[in-house]
Amino acid sequence: MAGKSIKQDQTSGSKGNMLDIAEKPEEKTDASEKKERFRKLKLFNQGRGERTEKFKKFNYALLIIFPVFILSMAEIIQGCSVTRYLNMWGHHFGPMLFGLVITYLIFAFFTALFRTGWITALIQSFIYIALATTERFKYNTNGNHLIISDMKLVRSVKSLTSFAYIKITWDLVLCYLIVIAAIFLIYFFNPKVKWKPIPRASIGAAFVLIAFGFVMCPPFYRTAYSAFGIDDTYTIRQSKINDKFNKNGFIGFLLQTLSEDYEHRLKEPENYSKEHVEDIQSNIQVAANGDFNGGKKPNVIVIMSESFADFRVFDELKGRINNEAYEKFDKACQEGESRRIITPTFASWTVRAEFELLFGLPVKGLNDPNMPQRDLNKEHDLPAMAQYYDSWGYNTAYVHPFQPTFYGRKSTYPLFGFKNLLFHDDSTGESDFTVDVNHYGTYVDDATIFNQLIDLLNDSDDPIYIHTTTMQNHQPYNLGEDPDDEFGNYLQWIQTSNDALDEFLKQLEDIDEPTLVFFVGDHFPSLRNETSVYNDIDLTEERESLLYEQTCFFWSNYDADLSKVPDEKFSFFYVPYVILDIIDAPRDTFIEKMMNYMKELPIYSTAFDPEIEHVEELDELTYDRVIGDIYSDSPVSQNEE
Repeated sequence: MAGKSIKQDQTSGSKGNMLDIAEKPEEKTDASEKKERFRKLKLFNQGRGERTEKFKKFNYALLIIFPVFILSMAEIIQGCSVTRYLNMWGHHFGPMLFGLVITYLIFAFFTALFRTGWITALIQSFIYIALATTERFKYNTNGNHLIISDMKLVRSVKSLTSFAYIKITWDLVLCYLIVIAAIFLIYFFNPKVKWKPIPRASIGAAFVLIAFGFVMCPPFYRTAYSAFGIDDTYTIRQSKINDKFNKNGFIGFLLQTLSEDYEHRLKEPENYSKEHVEDIQSNIQVAANGDFNGGKKPNVIVIMSESFADFRVFDELKGRINNEAYEKFDKACQEGESRRIITPTFASWTVRAEFELLFGLPVKGLNDPNMPQRDLNKEHDLPAMAQYYDSWGYNTAYVHPFQPTFYGRKSTYPLFGFKNLLFHDDSTGESDFTVDVNHYGTYVDDATIFNQLIDLLNDSDDPIYIHTTTMQNHQPYNLGEDPDDEFGNYLQWIQTSNDALDEFLKQLEDIDEPTLVFFVGDHFPSLRNETSVYNDIDLTEERESLLYEQTCFFWSNYDADLSKVPDEKFSFFYVPYVILDIIDAPRDTFIEKMMNYMKELPIYSTAFDPEIEHVEELDELTYDRVIGDIYSDSPVSQNEE
């Protein structure tokens, strides 16, 4: 047996040696192939080095032509048309020449930095094509043009892609292929610039100085814009912004709006001090402090419905609107008290409207930022309306069926006085909701939100103040019966929302707790530019103001005095004070001051009326409460004392 075993081992060893011998030629072949590939790569690189000098004039031509090429490709990509691009040169030569000069300056800077043509071309191509593609998708999604401040949302790109209509078309792919081919051509011929250190440093320094001038030196950039015919008119109205884009071109628009953002950045008011804020409030006589109509503290529910708007204000669209779409909404308006009020935004930037409802302050007082929540002083609690309700013994809750990190809500909103924050994040599956979550279209449906509000009411031993920002009616609107009928699908969304709203109000009628509801849409919806119904509306300057008006209602399940709702139109940020007046809440000098403003200046909105001048005292109070030291009366300032 032992002999047999040895024989088997020898046989096995013999087979192993044979396998080793058989594998050696393969290893040798692999090594040879690698060596051959390395040799070819070495020859290719040697050829590139030779072509650098051999085709010197051609290489210089490549470098000279490239900025023209990449600007052209960016303009064609964002504008979706070669004809439109050529027409821009014909009708707006100055702004297009300006864009070309800027493109050459950027190209010179990167060339001085890297000295290698293909690296410069690759970097500038990536920047220009990425911006142009983003502009294309953004404008086709909601009719808003890309501005540099949008980059603040880069961390939320995953959220933004759920909003956008991203459609890869053959012309877009062709443009990408052309750019890639151009970069490879430059890589193949390998043009290099042999600038010495001093010229390179000079070009870099000149670029930095020019960049500084365009962002932070008004005399410099105003002169430059004037010389090239760049429209630098300041406006936040979307139609005017679109006109400016069409005049200035892609690069001119981006740079001009960057200069504009810096020039109109929020600054500390010139006279800002504790003494001056106290002086603003010194002549205010506070009305007899409210006792909640005899101690009956009602629940207060503020519903800001995403993209909810009444298109019936436009006669051109009435024939396209199903009567049932707004039937339940009209019912609620009739049961309560309905008004047209002024929103600070259109088609996007929900947080503008949300800020005004949460703080009772105008975004105009902060120079109309797109994202006012990002400008707040987050080093201490902030006197949002939730702080008042908390000081009066209310429970407080903020409800939003979306990602908690979007606009930094989860980290920032506890500073506003909300004890409870409820989010639902579809992207991760994490949810604070205590009810079953259902969807309509892309997002959580409004019925789910209303169920959650009922649950909060039932679970709270104290009266509760709730603010909810819904998501159901947010774009895209391509999931209805006809994917191409955006407006029809939108109306279907609205009808579904109104049906859920009607059921919610019926449930509130059966709850044995006094409850006041305020309902409004944050803005008119974003609709794809190419098929938008906005193209069918004759938007004169006066009629365009209708896009900043929203129909709202105040509703209660008890005998609330809704006659206190002002008869005339008023801005969003006055809504909290109307509610306080209805529920007979206590007042401090700040609340009383805002009540006076509501009578004297019912509309304070740049978007609705660009001619409204700034009111320095109101702006200073706004600054004081969200960025400054909170010298004005508030629960926060009282706690600090």
